[in-house]
Order: sequence, then structure tokens, then C-alpha cells
Amino acid sequence: MTFLDVSNVSIDFPLYHSDSRSLKKTILKSTSARFSSDTKNRTSLLALKDISFTLNPNDRLGLVGSNGAGKTTLLRTLSGIYQPRQGEITIDGRITSLLDPNQGMNMDLTGRENILLRSCFLGLNKKETHDFVEDVINFSGLNEFIELPIRSYSSGMVVRLGFAMATAFAPEILLMDEWILAGDASFLDKAKNRVKNMVSAAKILVLASHSANILEEWCNRLIWLENGAIKMDGSPEEVFKAYLPPHAFAELKCAKKEQPA
Repeated sequence: MTFLDVSNVSIDFPLYHSDSRSLKKTILKSTSARFSSDTKNRTSLLALKDISFTLNPNDRLGLVGSNGAGKTTLLRTLSGIYQPRQGEITIDGRITSLLDPNQGMNMDLTGRENILLRSCFLGLNKKETHDFVEDVINFSGLNEFIELPIRSYSSGMVVRLGFAMATAFAPEILLMDEWILAGDASFLDKAKNRVKNMVSAAKILVLASHSANILEEWCNRLIWLENGAIKMDGSPEEVFKAYLPPHAFAELKCAKKEQPA
């Protein structure tokens, strides 16, 4: 059975360029909850602290919190980019991560070569590779640029290619950051429909976003992160009532009532 279990996970990042005694003193005094010193007297940022939760099939988890609260760090930890200093993550299921438009790309290779490289990583056979290449090229709309190196692409073109590759297969566990909802207007409507189909097909979703409307629509559970720790874990209505300013929460409830049944 597909599941994701996070048990007492903590992540810290040593600040190698913080040797200045006055800087250390300022940091530790002003934000002691997030900074500490290790056994070698190096200052470290505590990015995540004692994070625990379990997700099972049909769980749709949204992550809320201010910038720097730990949302993206948690997604990157779940995807295997960061290794916990303590705690354990247990995963059963294929993960698809939509965290960075440049994820897994070689900027010196062409668009087609990057697609083929991704197909090798996915372990696709010859027919699957052919279908994958055609799907990504057609969906991204980069036909005339596909033989050019990625470094010559605009940022919008890189997003298109990265999005098309990342969303070509239905995931079991889908990890998403809100960059996925960015892009030029002509591409965005098509992208939203593809994302909605992925969200529906995924057995488990973890989404970090500042959009209360998106989280309300797509998630059945929210975790509010603050200073790298879980401040609240509950239903979207419960968490948003505590997290949002009163007027924003009232607007969200009105918008929900106006949605067609």
C-alpha cells in the first residue's frame, strides 16, 4: 500500500561563512530558535525541527507558512534532495517531484537530449521512450527549439520543458511547489488542466503554496509550518481559521460557497 511516514525529522545547514564573532552573536541573540552552534562551534540554521506526520492513499496535504518557514525544505527532504540530521522517512510508492523547473536538466544538452536523458532515468523501453519524447515536445510547444541547448532557452521555455517532462506520467506520490502554477498565460491554462489530472490520479499529494484557494480546492489536510516546526495540523478550515487574517478567511469561505456543487 502506498504511504509516506515522517518521524521526528530535523534538518540543519551549517553556515560556513559565519565565522565572524559579532555575526554569530547577532544571529544567536535575535533568532535563537533557528540557529545554534555544533560541537565544532560552527553556526547552523535549524531548517526543520522534529517534523512528524503520516500520509496514506487519498491524503492531500497542503503546506502553509510564511517565506522561510520550511515548506520547500520539507518538500526537498521528502524527495531525497536533503538528508535528515535526525529522524526517519519511510516511503512506499513512486515519487514525482515538481519542485524546480531546472530539476534534473543539463543546461549544455539540447531539449531533446534532456528528454532522452530523463527517459533513461525513468527506465523506459524503446516504445515508451518514443511516446514520452513526442508527448513532451507536443505539450511544451517547443518543437522548433527542441534541438537547441537548454542554456539558450528563456526562463519560460525552461519551465515549459521541465513541466512537460515532470507531468508525463501519473505519480503515486506527488510533491509540488507552487512554481508549477507559474508561466506565460498561453501555457498556464493547459498546464493547470494537466496538473489537476495529476492531482486526481496521485494516491498521495503534498503541495506547498501561498494560494489559499488552491489549497482549499485540492487538499483535505493542512500543516502550518513556522520557524521550521509544525505549529498546527488539521483540516483546511481549522488551519486557515487560525492562519489567515479574519477578513481573508471570510473571503475564502464566501468563495467556497459560491463554487458550483
